[in-house]
Amino acid sequence: MLYVILGHDAPDALSRRLAARPAHLERLKQLQKEGRLLLAGPRPKVDAADPGAAGYHGSLIVAEFPDLAAARAWAESDPYRLQGVFNKVEVWPFVKSLPA
Repeated sequence: MLYVILGHDAPDALSRRLAARPAHLERLKQLQKEGRLLLAGPRPKVDAADPGAAGYHGSLIVAEFPDLAAARAWAESDPYRLQGVFNKVEVWPFVKSLPA
């Protein structure tokens, strides 16, 4: 099943985000290689692809996991969570309706 992982950045997390980004991306690339990643990306604080010093509100990931517990475990072990970038992570089941 698909799950939404919504990570919320801690205040002043930009420097930690930049430092942890390579390890975070490697985990996402592994999900992609396994055919389990639907989409992933950051949520900028301003209306720009590169928000610069404004930073990010967090990140959104939609990926396939065996169950909710596995999705939560994956999210909690993400480098952004471990390095204090995310101060809150939400995980919900997701049903993709469109595009079919």
